[in-house]
Amino acid sequence: MNDFKKNKYCVIRNALSKEMSDFLYHYSLLKKQSVATMMNSKYLNPFETFLGTWEDKQVKDTYSHYADFAMETLLYKFIPIMEEHTKLKLVPTYSYMRIYKKGDILARHKDRPSCEISTTLNLGGDAWPIFVSPNENVGIANTYGGKKNITMASNAKGSAINLASGDMLVYRGCELEHWREEFQADHCVQVFLHYNRKGTKLAKENLMDKRPHLGLPVWFKGKK
Repeated sequence: MNDFKKNKYCVIRNALSKEMSDFLYHYSLLKKQSVATMMNSKYLNPFETFLGTWEDKQVKDTYSHYADFAMETLLYKFIPIMEEHTKLKLVPTYSYMRIYKKGDILARHKDRPSCEISTTLNLGGDAWPIFVSPNENVGIANTYGGKKNITMASNAKGSAINLASGDMLVYRGCELEHWREEFQADHCVQVFLHYNRKGTKLAKENLMDKRPHLGLPVWFKGKK
């Protein structure tokens, strides 16, 4: 499992300390509660995304946040850990945090080019395995490198990866189909950290996910 070069994924146990995981877990829950209160009181527009949103198209009605300041800091600070376990030189693209709820499903998929080398890090909550499948001819295939763009998901049986708080799964997001089956518990806080291989065409195109620097919301893409 921990041979990234061979399997295209590996698990890092206790990548984040218990104290820091617990801090970010409670930070995320408090943020979700506060944003919901501000939206319900009409202080924030329901379609405002700077502090997070419930409009994520991939997992409906579930709170998520692109480029939260704390998560973007993790994105940067985890570069040495990611490089050590992948044996690759990496540059950061973006972070994405979700607080999954009962009934959520993360459909089988592959990621866009900014997510070439990715990790999902468990910050706390109820256990919920993520599945990975090595079949390259399913899901959303790479749109670069001359590969055919296949959009149909497969029924291939994957490997279930269980992550405790502070554990992370590192994987090639554009190559491995990955998903989560229906969540039966109450909630689970996860953050995705995404990278490209340093010195490649992808890295040049997607550095900071096309933003001037980390920490900026999605609408800063393409701005200088």
